[in-house]
Amino acid sequence: MEPQELLSAYARSLGIRVAGEEDGMPLLAVDFGPNVEGRPQHFHGGATAGLLETAGYAALRTMLAAEGREAVMKPVNITVQYLSAGKSKPTFALGRITRLGRRNANITVEAWQDDRARPIASAVMNILMA
Repeated sequence: MEPQELLSAYARSLGIRVAGEEDGMPLLAVDFGPNVEGRPQHFHGGATAGLLETAGYAALRTMLAAEGREAVMKPVNITVQYLSAGKSKPTFALGRITRLGRRNANITVEAWQDDRARPIASAVMNILMA
């Protein structure tokens, strides 16, 4: 699957891009700028949540493609935890599939800036696949 195929139009409008790969999963990144700024010099919470959600879906699409599967994905529940303020610097996110069944998937995602051991936000996603 091509990296750009993993990103929705919304993700591209925020400036989210595939920055690499880690353990077979796409590593996403977004640079700080007016499209993601909330209060001055800080990431908007919605942009942070959008990055987390995009990373989760990108991980799931990658895993499904590796298994030769295709599915229409519908969110059942997405829970975001904001851990610290995102500053005016690049932000990265990586999704990890914790369970992949025939009809549903559970995904965890973390976003960080300078230090991966200090995430700025995390998410748990439960996705229904039809």
